[in-house]
Amino acid sequence: MRIALVSDAWSPQVNGVVRTLTTTVGRLTARGHVVERIVPSDFRTLACPGYAEIRLAMTPGRGVARRLSAFAPDAIHIATEGPLGWAARRWCLANGRPFTTSFHTRFADYLAVRTRLPAALFWSPLDRFHRPAARVFVATPTLEAELAARGYTRLHRWGRGVDLTAFTPEGERLAEVADLPGPILLHVGRVAPEKNIEAFLSLDVPGTKLVVGDGPARAMLEQRYPQARFLGALHGARLAAAYRSADAFVFPSRTDTFGLVMAEALASGTPVAAYPVAGPVDVVTDPAAGALDADLATAVAGALRCDRAAAAAFGRQFDWDRCTDQFLAGLCPIGETRLAA
Repeated sequence: MRIALVSDAWSPQVNGVVRTLTTTVGRLTARGHVVERIVPSDFRTLACPGYAEIRLAMTPGRGVARRLSAFAPDAIHIATEGPLGWAARRWCLANGRPFTTSFHTRFADYLAVRTRLPAALFWSPLDRFHRPAARVFVATPTLEAELAARGYTRLHRWGRGVDLTAFTPEGERLAEVADLPGPILLHVGRVAPEKNIEAFLSLDVPGTKLVVGDGPARAMLEQRYPQARFLGALHGARLAAAYRSADAFVFPSRTDTFGLVMAEALASGTPVAAYPVAGPVDVVTDPAAGALDADLATAVAGALRCDRAAAAAFGRQFDWDRCTDQFLAGLCPIGETRLAA
């Protein structure tokens, strides 16, 4: 199958959406599918306001139209609601081509955190973007129920996986944390206001707090919490070693749709502590995987009591082959249906 994948999120961005998409492309290619990636590096870009490391394509409409027309895809998946996503959506509607979308990110909640305005104000463009899609891919039952309550009817479950050859309990630990006082509490992810990392760093609990990742809030948080260790963005074997080095993984976000880092931590044998909100409630579905509590310190204490071998066994359920099967099953081949603008 010839699949066009359009995404405003791509390397060198480091986040769960990019890891999900790049891994899916790799799996699709290995199965013999031809994937045309339409991503920001193909265009002139500018920095996203307030988020310099994210590059947005500038006026990509004609370029996206040319790429889609020349490629002649059998199916089109639009992964993000940025400039490339909107350009691909316009082309599909103008040409009567079916397309699918993903609801990866709670942009309404993110903008509410940044602007201190109600999230409801930001839902209108999201709804407008996704409504014409033949199917909207969602990662979890909680998100599926939330969107169904908003009137979405064509929802399709597309789960998330983990590289089970890389994220395992066996392997090296980070040398730089070997002499730090325990327990070692780890957070991995984008260091940004919407991730609520301050809720983790302000916890009055024993041990050492580690933050792996980068982002616009890092400098402020490093200054405010000098007792925490900020290691920057880690990749590959170093990232896997960071997960193994921790006694508990702390996920303080209240706005994620999934939280791929939780699955990676579990596969590495590190139990998760989180709030009982969308994302964690769909990942930490067994007491062996960690603890959820409205009091994050209580969740941390619960996670520290979990058995690491049991957490790793639970984490092995996040399999990319199954997720790739789900992705393919959700696509809408050209000619299966016709859409009106």
